[in-house]
Amino acid sequence: MKHIPSIQRSSSQHQKLAALRQAHQDWNNAPDVLTRLTRRLSTTLSLENQLGILAEELGAIVPFDSFNYRHRIARRDFVFATGMGGPHRCEYRLNLEGASFGTLTLHRRKKFSEEELQGVEMIISAAICPLRNACQYIAIEQAALTDSLTGIPNKRAMDEALERAGQLADRHHQDYSLILCDLDHFKAVNDKHGHVVGDHLLQLAAEAVERALRTSDSVYRFGGEEFAVLLPHTSDENAKDVGDRIRKAVSGLEIDCGGTRLSITASCGVALHSEGESPEQWLARADEALYRAKSQGRDCTRVFPTIN
Repeated sequence: MKHIPSIQRSSSQHQKLAALRQAHQDWNNAPDVLTRLTRRLSTTLSLENQLGILAEELGAIVPFDSFNYRHRIARRDFVFATGMGGPHRCEYRLNLEGASFGTLTLHRRKKFSEEELQGVEMIISAAICPLRNACQYIAIEQAALTDSLTGIPNKRAMDEALERAGQLADRHHQDYSLILCDLDHFKAVNDKHGHVVGDHLLQLAAEAVERALRTSDSVYRFGGEEFAVLLPHTSDENAKDVGDRIRKAVSGLEIDCGGTRLSITASCGVALHSEGESPEQWLARADEALYRAKSQGRDCTRVFPTIN
């Protein structure tokens, strides 16, 4: 008699597991579009892949000529587009629990019917949670690669970018230049005016450097008061011009410190990527050029001699 409860529990557990297996099989084999959509979306956290799945499943129910998604995630614009547009469109702002997760726009040559619009809304309602998760995943990834003070990419992001840039430069035999930019006498600013003023100046400097660049260029906070700028398809001669432009932008900054105006200058070191060199070697040459700028009076740009 003592063993009967154990046997009953075992039998009950077996039934539950069998029911679970059946439910999982039914879920995997369900023919309806909503189950299939959520099942497919659950297989990836890539927002781009999810949007491709959504466009495919949606197009099978409500034909469209173009599918466009736009969202700003962690200070960066994410855009996904497929197809060519038409004169008629429907647009949906994707919101969940008070938060926005982008805008989805469909275009086509023929006007959408009310029944079709209802179908689109039902499909979006099934996709919104996976899309939110993918957006949050990107935000978390970007946070790990972003400097918390200035909002620009950090040294970890720079290391990854230098690795990629070096590989592309070698593979395609293209010019990639690196600038290291250091704010002159920044320690004196902190010592005299405090770290609150120093932090504010770093934020303004990061914004000024970004404004001085092309959209294809990228800036990173290398550490302390030092910034790194990566310039694709740019010779060291042209990179020197960019360095001078950065210095001009930084020198134009002013902060009101209780009746006195605080300004600062910057020094820049430039190095063109040399074929086959490692990111560490490339960075060391830019740092050497920066050291020369510092030792030769500051507020200037120096270029490391090309060694190709």
